Amino acid sequence: MFILFSNMLIGLFIGRFQPLHLGHIEAIKFAMRQLSTLIIAVGSAQISYELRNPFTAGERIKMIRNTLIHSDEIDVRNILIIPVPDINIHALWTHNLDLLVPSYDVIFTNDPFTIALFQERQKKIVQPLLFERQKFSGTKIRENIVKKENWKDLVHFETAKVIEEINGIERLNLLWKKYNDRMNNQ
Repeated sequence: MFILFSNMLIGLFIGRFQPLHLGHIEAIKFAMRQLSTLIIAVGSAQISYELRNPFTAGERIKMIRNTLIHSDEIDVRNILIIPVPDINIHALWTHNLDLLVPSYDVIFTNDPFTIALFQERQKKIVQPLLFERQKFSGTKIRENIVKKENWKDLVHFETAKVIEEINGIERLNLLWKKYNDRMNNQ
């Protein structure tokens, strides 16, 4: 584990947050213990209404903000949440990201491809410990929603509330049906 030397550092935490789950919140807490400010980059901001990416950037930002506001351990005043679209040119993606967010000192990520892209640029990277990864996964949570299995215990109450308010359960069921119809017609 990499421990930073100054709490005046600015960090960047990148994720799709489809949806925000308790594992993400643990990573945010981990990062905030070492930083003065955390920039949360909501990745793939242009993609929504897909099985893997059902929620819009605005919906994900609302999940993150509402959840963090209700967290006693995180000071939301020290967090910026910024949507970041994909550009589909991997060699330029990190440079494009730098145009969209304030400057930062360190990146918090566990995604191997993101790590490789930032390592090429000699950026400092911290890999937060994955909090019960088999349990806390956006893919697992989306599957649980569709299968009518437990999912609310895997997200903060405020995130579940946003998903319900935007009819996210119905949306995921429609996307699942569309996906299965397409697979059955091939």
